Amino acid sequence: MCSSDLKRAQDALNAAMTAALRGPGATVPEYAVLTALADEPGMSNADLARRAYVTPQTMNQVLRELERRGWVSRHPHPGHGRILQAELTAAGRQVLGACHHAVGAVEEQMLSGLGPAARQQLVVALQSCIAQLTPG
Repeated sequence: MCSSDLKRAQDALNAAMTAALRGPGATVPEYAVLTALADEPGMSNADLARRAYVTPQTMNQVLRELERRGWVSRHPHPGHGRILQAELTAAGRQVLGACHHAVGAVEEQMLSGLGPAARQQLVVALQSCIAQLTPG
């Protein structure tokens, strides 16, 4: 496998997710934010930007849009008034469920050509790649 194969796979997955998330009305970065907040409520703009691989400025725009739609609420951090913590609203949790369903269908389509053994090999190979690139 060469780096262009990995890039092409990444591009194809991103395009498929972008198309699938149109149904629930979300973008890939918005889905990343909703997922992160479901896992860890109260994350800051900077933390979310790191998780979604976007700049803090871009994340601020994403969060403003999610707030406008009523999917996220933000409030000042109790110890640091300038830091805003974000949390999912009930509507945000509902949209996230629809997004998970849409992305799950994409993942199933992506893996449909692999049998159980090949899927397991892929998981092991990806975990190895992650371990090799993770510091510490």
